[in-house]
Amino acid sequence: MNWTKINVYTTTEGIEPVCGRLLGIGVTGFEIEDSAVFEEFLADKSANWDYIDDDLMNLKNCETRVICYLPDNAQGADMLSALKQELSELKKLDTEGTMGRLEFSPVNVAEEDWANNWKQYFKPLKVGEKLLIKPSWEKCDDIGDRRVLEIDPASSFGTGQHDTTKLCLELLEKHIHGSERVLDLGCGSGILSIGAMLLGADSVCAVDIEENSVKTAAENAQKNGIDSADYTVYAGDIITNDALREKIGNGYKIITANIVADVIIAMSGRFGEFLTRDGVVIISGIIKERSAEVIAAMEDKGFNLIEFRESSGWSAAVMSY
Repeated sequence: MNWTKINVYTTTEGIEPVCGRLLGIGVTGFEIEDSAVFEEFLADKSANWDYIDDDLMNLKNCETRVICYLPDNAQGADMLSALKQELSELKKLDTEGTMGRLEFSPVNVAEEDWANNWKQYFKPLKVGEKLLIKPSWEKCDDIGDRRVLEIDPASSFGTGQHDTTKLCLELLEKHIHGSERVLDLGCGSGILSIGAMLLGADSVCAVDIEENSVKTAAENAQKNGIDSADYTVYAGDIITNDALREKIGNGYKIITANIVADVIIAMSGRFGEFLTRDGVVIISGIIKERSAEVIAAMEDKGFNLIEFRESSGWSAAVMSY
């Protein structure tokens, strides 16, 4: 499959709203280029570097942009149309122009080019006390007694490198004791749901709004030797799709939702439908500035905060029901 690379031009202030809108139409992974972040990097005297190549230095004067990839098919065309509408709505809301021009440009990208873009950065990674995450093309001899989670994210979010994913896996390790049913909402590559199975969960249901993510998650589960009878995948939006919620059912001990603040808030009223009465929700993908807002929304729906963690400006929380 080929892909369309979408550059959405905005400002530092517009990054979070733009990413929230992208997630709302089913985009689950982004690249962000922002001169303000690069300036912070240059000003960090504790950083250990003595050379920066020309491509990286170009970020110093770049226009802030959020980059995502849409499949070059009918679904991608629908998502592109939805993106136009979302950016138009953001422009109307941005009466003071703080989010920049909010325009996008598409570039076609071949599958092999996409693969090469992220494979060079994905290396084996130890997470928590029990897991080692690795791509299929990498060998890793220093495994010890860790369980190997082999993941090829393709176009989906989730390699374990991001702080939000690591936070979720560490919290799953703490809360899985064996035989739990787990629901992974916004599954992306399937890394959290597969990690849950390797940590001892009895079965998982993985859900994503993007069809390609669901396909990737199922393929990754198979690579990790997980029986398809124990690993169910669905594509769709749980907020608006009654039939999908009925298929998912209830009785889950743990829900994971590594998405963004706005989507978690929108989902908060639905989590209770899926959980056992003593179940927990692990939420992440939340910038620290919005963590209090998200937790308050969850508490308003009857959840209680039992654990909170932060890493590099990102937050994760465990909420009991």
